[in-house]
Amino acid sequence: MGYIKLTLDDLNIKPNAEINGHVIVDYPGAYDGIVINTLIMDSNELIVYKSYNGEKISNNVSRLFISKDVMPDNKADFTASIEFEPEKSHEVKFRASIIEQHKEVESVQLFAKFSA
Repeated sequence: MGYIKLTLDDLNIKPNAEINGHVIVDYPGAYDGIVINTLIMDSNELIVYKSYNGEKISNNVSRLFISKDVMPDNKADFTASIEFEPEKSHEVKFRASIIEQHKEVESVQLFAKFSA
């Protein structure tokens, strides 16, 4: 395993359903936090992050930064949703990165499937 691990509870995503994800950081150096980006392939639509570590996000954000200060045991849980009805199936790329002084130290990605 590298310095960062990203998992989703379910790799089959449905419209408006809650997506539950988890990030674990095992980085020996100092870091500022993590960034989670998502791309819905063949679409201009965005994912909307709803919460992280139990804290609701008041604004709709499609790129999530989580400070190390709010990551007990270097772990972060997040919820999100995709709020449109797809006409076809889409692959969704999730990417989590460790950020240290505005630079990416390491990243990991995984793919899920989004369909009605």
